[in-house]
Amino acid sequence: MSEKKYPVKRGGEYELTIERLAFGGRGVSRVENYVIFVKGALPGDRVKARIIKRKKDFAEAYITEILEPSPNRIKAPCKYFDWCGGCTWQNMSYRDQLHFKHAIVKESLTRIGGFSEIEVKGVIPSAREFAYRNKMEFSFSDRRWLLPEELNQPEIKRDFALGLHVPGAFDKILNLDECLLQSAKANEILRFVSEYAQKNNLPPYGIRSHEGFLRFLVIRESAYNGEIMVNIVTGHEAPRLLEPLARELQTRFPQVVSVVNNINTRLAQIAVGEKEILLAGRPYIRDKIGEFVFNISANSFFQTNTLQAERLYDITLEYAEIDASSVVWDLYAGTGTISLFLAQKAKKVVGFELAASAVSDAQKNAEEHGIDNAEFVEGDLLKTLRDTKPLPDIIVTDPPRDGMHEKVLRLINSIPAQKVVYVSCNPTTLARDLKILAEQFEIKEVQPVDMFPQTYHIEMVVKLIRRKG
Repeated sequence: MSEKKYPVKRGGEYELTIERLAFGGRGVSRVENYVIFVKGALPGDRVKARIIKRKKDFAEAYITEILEPSPNRIKAPCKYFDWCGGCTWQNMSYRDQLHFKHAIVKESLTRIGGFSEIEVKGVIPSAREFAYRNKMEFSFSDRRWLLPEELNQPEIKRDFALGLHVPGAFDKILNLDECLLQSAKANEILRFVSEYAQKNNLPPYGIRSHEGFLRFLVIRESAYNGEIMVNIVTGHEAPRLLEPLARELQTRFPQVVSVVNNINTRLAQIAVGEKEILLAGRPYIRDKIGEFVFNISANSFFQTNTLQAERLYDITLEYAEIDASSVVWDLYAGTGTISLFLAQKAKKVVGFELAASAVSDAQKNAEEHGIDNAEFVEGDLLKTLRDTKPLPDIIVTDPPRDGMHEKVLRLINSIPAQKVVYVSCNPTTLARDLKILAEQFEIKEVQPVDMFPQTYHIEMVVKLIRRKG
């Protein structure tokens, strides 16, 4: 497309009125029917926005001035909101967040899937709007992102930060003294570790230089009993540097029952080590979903909103309508948490998972809870589904954000299961996948569940019944 056919120019500034929100949290506006996604904008805002990216079908922009604020706009309670990449929707009330999440689910199903007649039930709200996360991962850096008010404060150390990434600045970290998504006690630990590291000259890791010691601080907290795990991820092994910190953590914070050190010598910026050292206490904390108590180690997967995960699983179980004669397949089973819930009522549950470590954890979880009617199969779904018998009466699927491969969807259509329950964290890929499943199944109900307040993320549970004839 030639330059003159675009209604906007890259780098140009335009007055825009925001119509709605898209999945991803950005506001949507139009110039001559050309879509512009505006970061940080809310429906009803009238803004000046600068175009930073332009493609054939849409452009991306950021706000340079709010000319007229949306009636939905409020002051975010977090002082870091304008800079931090963690939360995107603190600038609207929780009631409005639920309203827009419902609209995004409905719009995705209609626009992508063509399901304009399907009723989307009201979003089930989270019991907690803040302090709901049982796990937060913070990064160390030798390059601190300075807030505007900090630019003229020479006493602030530029070569140490512990916090979260600023969007678009991979090598700089916004130094935090609290995050509203975790508990007050976890925030105390965050501040203490930051102060201890600086006082004792423990060098932060440089993302550019690949030198330094401290890489990540991961805090996990049980919603069940308040137990806390502190995981310090370092670039090399030096436990003697961390043992005094571990002792101090347990002395100051009785809730800390586990302090571990993961060592990641690789360049990849991930908070998972090739080796783990137990510095103090035990190598796990305990948390509970429903009747099941889980041992959670530093690198094991566990739903980050414990209280809301139970509601999500209860709806999945309700939609599956399992009885004592049911054979159930659980696709993308992970560590088997949904499988355990299903096994309470089913004759047999088979969980399918690609990752060998997750299958091992799932088998261990089943054994620890006395579940003898669940088994777990490792491997690619296209092969394992074809080789597994007996065939299921019910299929439950909880795929990753990218959704399901078309061949897996068509394989599900060919298997004589009478019911599918689809758990999704992405309304756009859900709508795409449902379009294929709808060839053989009727979509009966869509229930959104809010697992992540203050963000655009939304979970959905969909009940599908095989068409007759």
